[in-house]
Amino acid sequence: MEENPLVKRDEKAARVKVERKEGEPTAAFKGASWAALAVGVSAYLIGLFNATMELNEKGYYFAVLVFGLYAAVSLQKAVRDKEEGIAVTGIYYGLSWLAVIISISLMAIGLYNAGSIILSEKGFYAMAFVLSLFAAITIQKNIRDTQLAREKD
Repeated sequence: MEENPLVKRDEKAARVKVERKEGEPTAAFKGASWAALAVGVSAYLIGLFNATMELNEKGYYFAVLVFGLYAAVSLQKAVRDKEEGIAVTGIYYGLSWLAVIISISLMAIGLYNAGSIILSEKGFYAMAFVLSLFAAITIQKNIRDTQLAREKD
């Protein structure tokens, strides 16, 4: 049988499909989580960059975003560790919850008191903030699930 000159030799070899481990999130879900984080944080930062507010206000909203992302990941880790029977001190668990509550409160209070921002911009910042926090939690969960699934083998 004659070889097709248009097909490379590498393409002829049987492709081995990498099997997903049980409990591991799909590549699509991982990708969607990273995309949600990129969209949320990018939209928030682009909106902040283009905003007509003063630099100290922009710094406040940037700090609240960074604090919220860290707090959300920390809380997800503490909750997951507790679920899996990994020792978590009560103070760390409580501080993780408190940090998330404070970051959300700071965002809400800041937006409520922002007189220079119109209502649609307030909604934009709130939604980008919530999307970013949710995506950060989901990514942390995906990382833990992937690690756990691979450790089983």
